[in-house]
Amino acid sequence: MHLTLTAGSGPVNILSGVNLRVTQGETLAVVGPSGSGKTTMLMLMAGLERPTLGQVQVAGVDLTALTEDALSRFRREHLGIVFQAFHLIPTMTALENAALPLEFAHHPQARGRALEALEQVGLGHRGSHYPSQLSGGEQQRVALARAFAARPRIILADEPTGNLDEETGARVMELLFTLQAEENATLVLVTHDRSLAERCDRVATMHSGRMEA
Repeated sequence: MHLTLTAGSGPVNILSGVNLRVTQGETLAVVGPSGSGKTTMLMLMAGLERPTLGQVQVAGVDLTALTEDALSRFRREHLGIVFQAFHLIPTMTALENAALPLEFAHHPQARGRALEALEQVGLGHRGSHYPSQLSGGEQQRVALARAFAARPRIILADEPTGNLDEETGARVMELLFTLQAEENATLVLVTHDRSLAERCDRVATMHSGRMEA
């Protein structure tokens, strides 16, 4: 994959010839310095960004050939995404936030699946609480529940503990790996934490938009 963006000073190469294959059920950590292209690559894998050149195939589907509506459907049906920022809607309860992707997909058991996911992350009793009533660790667990409620085949996680203290972050990551194993989901994890990366089946390093797998 290649991605070039145009800035005031001219073209800027963000990704240069990235070639990566991840198998079903595998856990892959992507590490590298800030600005190396880790998050951009994850956005390409999620169909949130399109490459200038090359293809992105996920679960046998060429994302570069899909319309925006088709990409949205694909994400709802196949992907769970966990960001560093929690991206919870402040006017919605924990249960409503966890159920949101399933509600968009008109899933008949959206609330039930979301409650089950909240119980998996230990927050079944907090479903009626709003984000402002939850700690940072609890908010990230709600984000995990939202990602896993649809039982996705693939989890994309971008620095999911970046806004948490060390102890809370460790608990959240333990939970993430547990949920991944239970669902046999593929996990692609962007992280600066080497010890965390080494828990994955494989570690790939990015430098200046290029990957060393």
